[in-house]
Amino acid sequence: MSEEVKEKREIPPEIIERVKKLREEIEYHNYRYYVLDSPVISDAEYDALMRELRQLEEMYPELITPDSPTQRVGFKPAEGFKEVPHAEPMLSLDDAMNEDEVIEFDKRIKRFLGLPEETPIEYTVEPKIDGLAVELVYENGSLIIGATRGDGYVGEDVTNNIKTIPTIPLRLRKFTEDAPDIPPRIDVRGEVYMNKDEFKRINEERIHKGELPFANPRNAAAGSLRQLDPSVTAKRKLDIFCYGVGKVEGYTFRTQWEILQILPKWGLKVNPYVKLVKNIREVIEYHHYIERIRETLPYEIDGIVIKVNDLSLWEKLGTKARSPRYALAYKFQPTQVTTQLIDVVFQVGRTGAVTPVAVLKPVQIGGVVVERATLHNEDFIKNLDIRIGDWVLVQRAGEVIPEIVMPIKERRTGQEKEIVFPTHCPICGTKLVKKPGEAIWRCPNKGCYAQAVRKLLHFASRNAMNIEGLGEKVARDLVDRGFVQNVADLYYLKWEDFMKLPGFAYKKAKNLYEAIQKSKKTTLGRFIYALGIRHVGEAMAQMLAEKFKSLDKLMNASMADLLSIPGVGYEVAKSIVEFFKNEENRKMIQRMLSAGITFVEEEKEEKPKILEGLTFVFTGTLKSMTRDEAKEKVKELGGKTTDSVSKNVDYVVVGENPGSKYQKALQLGVKTINEEEFLKLIGEAK
Repeated sequence: MSEEVKEKREIPPEIIERVKKLREEIEYHNYRYYVLDSPVISDAEYDALMRELRQLEEMYPELITPDSPTQRVGFKPAEGFKEVPHAEPMLSLDDAMNEDEVIEFDKRIKRFLGLPEETPIEYTVEPKIDGLAVELVYENGSLIIGATRGDGYVGEDVTNNIKTIPTIPLRLRKFTEDAPDIPPRIDVRGEVYMNKDEFKRINEERIHKGELPFANPRNAAAGSLRQLDPSVTAKRKLDIFCYGVGKVEGYTFRTQWEILQILPKWGLKVNPYVKLVKNIREVIEYHHYIERIRETLPYEIDGIVIKVNDLSLWEKLGTKARSPRYALAYKFQPTQVTTQLIDVVFQVGRTGAVTPVAVLKPVQIGGVVVERATLHNEDFIKNLDIRIGDWVLVQRAGEVIPEIVMPIKERRTGQEKEIVFPTHCPICGTKLVKKPGEAIWRCPNKGCYAQAVRKLLHFASRNAMNIEGLGEKVARDLVDRGFVQNVADLYYLKWEDFMKLPGFAYKKAKNLYEAIQKSKKTTLGRFIYALGIRHVGEAMAQMLAEKFKSLDKLMNASMADLLSIPGVGYEVAKSIVEFFKNEENRKMIQRMLSAGITFVEEEKEEKPKILEGLTFVFTGTLKSMTRDEAKEKVKELGGKTTDSVSKNVDYVVVGENPGSKYQKALQLGVKTINEEEFLKLIGEAK
């Protein structure tokens, strides 16, 4: 059919109505999935709706509208970005790094407003997302412009890229009965971000391609949103939290809290940890709380944002040249800093893996002095072109080993030296080997001193055989003197043998001997973990123990047996089979069994009903378990669960990407807790 005929033909009314109905259905399901985190149809059913809409729009292209759900991806690459002036400036925030500066911010506001110092001021607080600020311009409910902040006055038009982010509605709708009418125009402000898992995936992909990794999720989000080809942006799994508004026509907000309550009712995603507080002391308490849970969040944050709640006070307080007087960013201590790489040493682990470790000029990161950082492997060093003498960006998050993110090549002087990876084990001198497809060089010598020490330490560790008193110095001394060549030798030592170790007298020797004897009675899961099989961590060991019930069955399991277990992949299965096929390993295990190692079942005592009388609601995705599993645990401990929030609910447990239940809990004053707090409550915190 020619384009001319298409233009002249009449579209059947039922087709127009069906297209309208499909768009409404898809928008509703997008809202259920992305805002409420409570889908009511399967992915397949959703895909069928999208497929039908696409087919109808292909048949009748004149029905395609810019806000159709089909228009999220599919734009041609742009040659550049147009400039977009903001109707109201998108100002940056002043920073505070300590409590004194936050208290001074509160005092300064009161002085400016002529209020007594003891007058409490209400604030809204929320996590400061480490992302890219954007403005979404909606006219008559439809998204017409998506722009970056730029210099605060003029941004870049990234509308086509913005439309690829599934959590950004292309059209606003009233999703609750109490939602106000959508204004004729509203400019919504938000932070586009990339979650930790996606950031890790993209950086691994970039390193594999020989490209520089992104330094942090903020850079990754910015780089992804500013792609000239929207299909590239679409693959990057960006997300957004909306935090405010700019120009609004046809509706007047009175407080910042009202903004945060209404935006989700129109289908816009707001951070679940937003909170209204009564005074500056509660602001500081909130900062401490968010800092405690920081590492449990699926996205990076670098502080909290504090805003005066009363919007009429915003007008009185006004702005400075680049920042408002009514808001402040209260930052955390940095997790990324710059320092100099002084040297590189090579460590040998229990599996023979040789890891390069950077020796750094001492630097403080998040209150901890860091002098060493991992360099992962030879490929990592080569891909990033890291050299001795480089100034480098180092990061440390939570309890994770500090790592080098990238070198700062602009600071090179020409005196830097190439890092030469050893060809032989730095401990025993054996020629290193690297399997095809692996990035790790390994020492193949099973008698290597370094491996023997590391294996012994792992075997004796708390979550393995739990041998108290067997630390690194003792492990080195036992291997040095030839008392232990493999872990089975431990169980054939007499207490008098320990008297021969440096610093050991009768009592210390007897205590260590008794700790070793005590470890003979253990669980199958602990023993499997203690063996140090590659790719078998604590959780995997426990799962294998529960599946096979006996060591003998596990030792004789085939690849097919192992691959039938959910969560066991090819590499893990292969590693387990190879470990137990090794004759030396089988002899070592037999010697331990002959020495008296026995397995007892974990005691599963009746759990106390610590949650009796309490009612829970769950919203969002939990990391440690499914929501059904969490509900089951509550019931086991005497509690009740329900799917709706009311004043009769004691706790709303907030997971990742929570929905409207969280907002309702805030409105009703129901106590909200995160997953970490829930685990503490039920006694399962790590």
